[in-house]
Amino acid sequence: MVRLSLNTAFAFSMCIGILTSCTVSQQIHRQANEYLFSDAAIQNGHLGICIYDADNNKYLYNHQADHYFIPASNTKLFTLYAGMSILGDSLEGLQYKILKDTVFAMATGDPTLHHSLFSYQPVIDFFKKNTLPVVWIKPRFQTNYYGKGWSWDDYNEAFVSERNALPIYGNVTKIEANGQSIQATPRVPNGAYQIAANNPGESNRIERNKNENVFSVYLQKKTDSLVKEVPFVTLGSQTAMEILHQEFPSILPMEQNRNLPAANMNIIHSQPSDSVFSIMMHRSDNFFAEQTLLMASNKQLGYMDETALIDTLVQYHLKDLPQPIKWVDGSGLSRYNLFTPQSFVYILNKLNTEFGIQRMKAILPTGGEGSLKQYYTETKGYIFAKTGTLSNNSSLSGYLYTKKGKLFVFSIMVNNYLSNATPVRKAIENFLMSVRERY
Repeated sequence: MVRLSLNTAFAFSMCIGILTSCTVSQQIHRQANEYLFSDAAIQNGHLGICIYDADNNKYLYNHQADHYFIPASNTKLFTLYAGMSILGDSLEGLQYKILKDTVFAMATGDPTLHHSLFSYQPVIDFFKKNTLPVVWIKPRFQTNYYGKGWSWDDYNEAFVSERNALPIYGNVTKIEANGQSIQATPRVPNGAYQIAANNPGESNRIERNKNENVFSVYLQKKTDSLVKEVPFVTLGSQTAMEILHQEFPSILPMEQNRNLPAANMNIIHSQPSDSVFSIMMHRSDNFFAEQTLLMASNKQLGYMDETALIDTLVQYHLKDLPQPIKWVDGSGLSRYNLFTPQSFVYILNKLNTEFGIQRMKAILPTGGEGSLKQYYTETKGYIFAKTGTLSNNSSLSGYLYTKKGKLFVFSIMVNNYLSNATPVRKAIENFLMSVRERY
């Protein structure tokens, strides 16, 4: 019988581990070659892959995983970390203080006020019961209504609502029009809604003037109808204050420059934070993402500035990132964002470690849900991931449970392909399902 020394046995076990790891990496590489590298929609673009074994804390496969890609809505994973780290269990819907028979109120950036997805409205309930005049204290909003690098010609689309300190109705007006009349919720004060002549052959549409709340409905026939949510110009918090003044005349439609000690302010909490985070991730809601970053900035720094908050997070909370990142907004609408696949595996591991996989599974969509509605339908409950899509760019990052019960963390990023996103998403699905089946 041959006996090995302790050092020899340790070296032998290390060699076996390395060989096993190499074998797994080689196997995944073959699967990537079959489903991704050779795919017609992907092969002329740029591809990055990172797969990490969360149970054994090691990378299983990297392909250009330290290279930079435009992440699109995968950016929301970093925004999610900011929200979960800073905002606590419930959102601050309003800060206020009563002085000399007047309510002095301050907005917090909460995106759920009068939002159609939230029937429970504690801030509105407070205003209903209140009998005192309400004066708004000017919030410390120190950024722009649009993010850096956003596409200017998307201003008419609901997925590009303006950011501000006092959002209301999601900062969109829902217009229901036919050839005879227009209904709007909310109807923007001092705005204009009009039926406009449509040229023959042009599509029915609703358009807002770029810099003012003038909404035009173009219909071919008087019997035609159309429904569309269109962002309104917020004018900072002015439009929201005017809408609230119409509903509650005691709320004055003006702001004061006045300092009140934050420590002595009363707080009305609006919604459980995870209810907003779940919508943000399932619907890939840009508006919720942007306001989440502003709320986190307001709570952490005392003012709303996404750039300042991002700098703080990267410097103090994310200082062990595997590569530097370029992170400029909350939603991923900007093409200025640049991340690596390894950076998304990093943040997913951090979310898992700090907040637990069960909470993450409740926030992220699984197969057949939300942005994964058309994908992974046979594997519901085994993949929990965030999509990211801009024209010619697709990403998917998340958690994958294998057939053997292993938890893999992954990020797959594809940029600069010429096809539409569907074949790219399908190729990624086929690859991940082959990984799931094998391990």
